[in-house]
Amino acid sequence: MQRGHDAVRRFRVLAILSMLNMPRQRSVRITCVLAMSLTLACSGCGIVARTVIDGYEKLNAGALTNPGRIGPLTDTERIWARTAWRYVANNTNASTGLVNSADGYPATTMWQIGDYLAALVAARELKLIERNEFDRRLSDVLHFLGQMPLLPGGLPNRVYNTQTGAMSNDANQPGTIGTSAVDVGRVLVWLHAIGARYPEYGEYVDRAVLRWNLCELVGGDGTLYATRIDARQTVRVAEIRPGYDAYAGTGFRLWGVRASDADAAPLAQAYANGVRIYFDARDPRQSGVTNALVSAPWLLSGIEFGWRGTQRADASGRPDGAAQADAVYRAQEARWRKDGILTARTDHQVDQPPYFVYDSVFANGYAWNTVGDDGRAYPQLALVATRAAFGMWVLWDTAYTTRLMRGVDALYDADRGWFEGRYEATGAHDRTLALSTNATVLEALLYKSSGRLVPAVRADGYFSARMKDVFAHPATCLPIAASVEPGPQ
Repeated sequence: MQRGHDAVRRFRVLAILSMLNMPRQRSVRITCVLAMSLTLACSGCGIVARTVIDGYEKLNAGALTNPGRIGPLTDTERIWARTAWRYVANNTNASTGLVNSADGYPATTMWQIGDYLAALVAARELKLIERNEFDRRLSDVLHFLGQMPLLPGGLPNRVYNTQTGAMSNDANQPGTIGTSAVDVGRVLVWLHAIGARYPEYGEYVDRAVLRWNLCELVGGDGTLYATRIDARQTVRVAEIRPGYDAYAGTGFRLWGVRASDADAAPLAQAYANGVRIYFDARDPRQSGVTNALVSAPWLLSGIEFGWRGTQRADASGRPDGAAQADAVYRAQEARWRKDGILTARTDHQVDQPPYFVYDSVFANGYAWNTVGDDGRAYPQLALVATRAAFGMWVLWDTAYTTRLMRGVDALYDADRGWFEGRYEATGAHDRTLALSTNATVLEALLYKSSGRLVPAVRADGYFSARMKDVFAHPATCLPIAASVEPGPQ
């Protein structure tokens, strides 16, 4: 047994030395080899061998290159995953292959199509569905994207009816209302991920994306633009939504469109429970949009791309994504420690008017402000949001996130899916069921199982061939070479 302990000690020393003295990728590979060698050497010592095997599984899942909780799912966590998938199964429309944005409500956006693609990948990788069901579902979505009606100029509409596939207005009646670059950015992220993970679908992914005139959604300085239709006139406006435009910009860059990798809004500093955070300095009374700082885009960036860079401000004083995400998390933990209020803030649906709110860390001049699209405050609608809790739990392995998960881990109906959350003021359940929340639960659990979700690069295929063909070039704009800062490898 002493020989086993000595071997473990030597392994730890060698692993640390290897990580200190060589690039991260190589150190991870060598550490894994050492782990396997030690497992074989200690085959007569069951306890040591099992310990090393457990460690190897965590290394293989990315424990050295991803923060937070990494490792095989427990039986309870698999129940959580099956519950989230139940929402998707219940809300899939056979006629189009699309999934409802809210339980029983037959509408979706490009953002929510991205949610569905993320959930579908998680369901396959977590073995919640068989390969033939994955193929059928993905083929239905790609068919829709490959032939769906577009706005003049080749852009997706903001809303589509999930039963008919037709473009819809805000009331889900036939009509057009413009497009959202942020929403398109999310579906671009997951189309890239599918092309990289499952190259057999790459051609069909590429054909769908080549229908869209992506450069119309990005300005010369990389700012994302939305369009809205007013009195039958199309108006192009900058789409600056704190955290969301930086996230969506990654989706465009994955496809070679030069979008900014940082939020375009001017930033100001404030303190939330003693933690310095950066927020959109524009006056919402003049900009016409809320400047709410919420958790979701920062959490998705961590789960999907992995943290990159250092957690410090850059030369201009702007924090990078990891630093802002960490500040958003720490402010919420600090509120719980100081005020005793369990906090998991993000934008979410609610079961009463105005039916959607921005549950913020900071908005419209105040910390912990809950606001609607109308700019009014709705403090009584603040939630401990399920999707924010899952994202924080999987990215930060702390006593607070353990406590936070105990506050939300019963917020589901096993036959229908996960609820939006628990009201801060009373503890009552908001029993609204929404695709974005259930997709985030699945993403978080896949991250725990295997680390960062979106590969930084994919093999050349139909898209790259078309872009190089000067005689059969698509009618849409010519992007630059695909470029995105990957997370840790």
